[in-house]
Amino acid sequence: MAFDVARFNSAFSAARYQQETDRDFDLEAAQQKLRDLIADEPEGDDRDWAVRLIGKLAEPRPAPREWSALYYEAAAIQAAAYPGEGTDEEKAATIADARRKIWAIADRASQEEEAPIRAMTRSLEHIENELREPTWPRD
Repeated sequence: MAFDVARFNSAFSAARYQQETDRDFDLEAAQQKLRDLIADEPEGDDRDWAVRLIGKLAEPRPAPREWSALYYEAAAIQAAAYPGEGTDEEKAATIADARRKIWAIADRASQEEEAPIRAMTRSLEHIENELREPTWPRD
């Protein structure tokens, strides 16, 4: 039987989530459960990959990334820009203004934060485009 990567990934993700959320997480039990999933897997790349992941479960997780005030400022602008009241043109104008503000913030951001801040505008751009030139039927 072929190695069920999706099943293993789901089990690993569940173990990682439990590790991050459960104070009583049992690392050894979680690793054993994952080992049981690959017990019948023959030697090879899939098994080697799974064994490496099982080992990584024991490695300390990196500290969460700390974002600057500029990042949070851009995030607040992005969150406030989602369409509310008004005509489609007014909503699109609000979004366009928010995108300009976010790009200006990204211009002032560090090199590490510039791209993630600019990425905040992608979903807004899609919404703006849909408001200006709808591609989906509207009720």
